Amino acid sequence: MSIRVLLVDDHSVVRQGLRMFLSLDPDLEVVGEASNGAEGIEQVRKLHPQVVLMDLVMPVMDGITAIQNLRKEFPDVEVIALTSVLEDEKVVGAIRAGAIGYLLKDTQADELCRAIKAAANGQVQLSPQAAARLVREIKAPDSPEKLTERETDVLRLLALGRSNKEIANELVIGEKTVKTHVSNILMKLGLSSRTQAALYAVKIGLVS
Repeated sequence: MSIRVLLVDDHSVVRQGLRMFLSLDPDLEVVGEASNGAEGIEQVRKLHPQVVLMDLVMPVMDGITAIQNLRKEFPDVEVIALTSVLEDEKVVGAIRAGAIGYLLKDTQADELCRAIKAAANGQVQLSPQAAARLVREIKAPDSPEKLTERETDVLRLLALGRSNKEIANELVIGEKTVKTHVSNILMKLGLSSRTQAALYAVKIGLVS
């Protein structure tokens, strides 16, 4: 089963380039394209991708607003922010909105394919520079509901960059159960993405 990917960027040349790169990987299938955030949300409703590559600076609706809306409506769809600049406020905005990853447009094709597969598996991947900036920004929830022991185990492994499958194997539970635990963790902590949960785990010292 190939991973369904949607491209959202206002430059058709960028979309063509991405489509060409990604079509070389048999595990990935580009199911559609959109030229702004609003169109992107429409396409997600129609095409049900697993991963969305989202440009941040676009007309009509920018990427950060689109990510926020997508996370509310489709919590199972993972979004990778794809941008030409590593600007603090953009990184923070994208991750706060719920993106699972943040990549620069000059990322190598194989690295991009790896990041898409990792996102589809629920793996958090952040460059150390981005992570360092973000930990300072993530606000610990005011009164986090207590996580169960099992939820804490899942959070720790998620923060270590493990995929759903790896977490399932390590804790000897089903992959579906892992997803349920992750949903519960996000709900209890009032967070909108696994990446935020991972940063929270770093912040409270659960992982270094």
